[in-house]
Amino acid sequence: MRILIMGGTRFIGVYLTKVLVEQGHEVVLFNRGNKPVPVEGVQQIKGDRTNISQLKETLSSEQFDAVFDNNGRELSDTQPLVEIFLNKVEHFVYVSSAGVYLKSHQMPHIEGDAVDPNSRHKGKFETESYLEKSGIPWTSIRPTYIYGPQNYNDLEAWFFDRIVRDHPLPIPGNGLHFTQFGHVQDLAKAMASVLGNKQAINQIYNISGERYVTFDGLAYACAIAAGKSPDDIKIVHYDPKQFDFGKKKAFPLRTQHFFADIHKALKDLDWTPEYDLIGGLKDSLENDYLASGRDKIEVDFSVDDQILA
Repeated sequence: MRILIMGGTRFIGVYLTKVLVEQGHEVVLFNRGNKPVPVEGVQQIKGDRTNISQLKETLSSEQFDAVFDNNGRELSDTQPLVEIFLNKVEHFVYVSSAGVYLKSHQMPHIEGDAVDPNSRHKGKFETESYLEKSGIPWTSIRPTYIYGPQNYNDLEAWFFDRIVRDHPLPIPGNGLHFTQFGHVQDLAKAMASVLGNKQAINQIYNISGERYVTFDGLAYACAIAAGKSPDDIKIVHYDPKQFDFGKKKAFPLRTQHFFADIHKALKDLDWTPEYDLIGGLKDSLENDYLASGRDKIEVDFSVDDQILA
């Protein structure tokens, strides 16, 4: 297949590009050209997707079998792409988020659960609704928290920053909120697995790791990945309502239960996550956190100090 990836030079796009090239596909990236392509020889079309006239002028003459929209956040980001490729592609794959789900007393989230109209990801489910009506063959992917080397969000790195420096970990609540991490390599393979799969057409899939973990459990898993015993770390629980952190973020995860069922993807996509949590955290620690020297730089613990005081 000749495949277009919107983005392709950061995190998810890097892994997806590598997976698709390994599978023998011809991959073309559309981005601003600020970063090198992740695989030598991959074609790169330079442009700004927010410039709709430029986008249409650049891509309308191109022929693709499938499109992966990795970085569309609002409907206005994706609608022009659909207008360009309607009746021209076999598959349009959209990266949404499990963050669209409405808080629920019944967990885990499953595809079809109510979405939150006030979510900061509301542009994602608005796009999914548009795709459903558009007539283009589509699939939407809803990851939970994504981790792994090249993660530009401080998720696992937040824990590593404190663990490698023997700094206490301030964790909100009682530490028993369940959350869910999915390795970026597993996500990329799941995304690639929808291609040529008629069962995946016009469907939504939760994608993440197979197991859920508490906040404290995540801290312990990060400690084990770093070669320490869970007994070696100090966790301090606190009530976030008692603090005013301003615009600073005290903890990288939602202070709520947040995890999704992935059985639909396991059944339909012939896909299984390869990484367990500790194995994935070791991958991230060794091949990104330590490799980049982040363990040697100074970290701003001022918000931690406010809590610990």
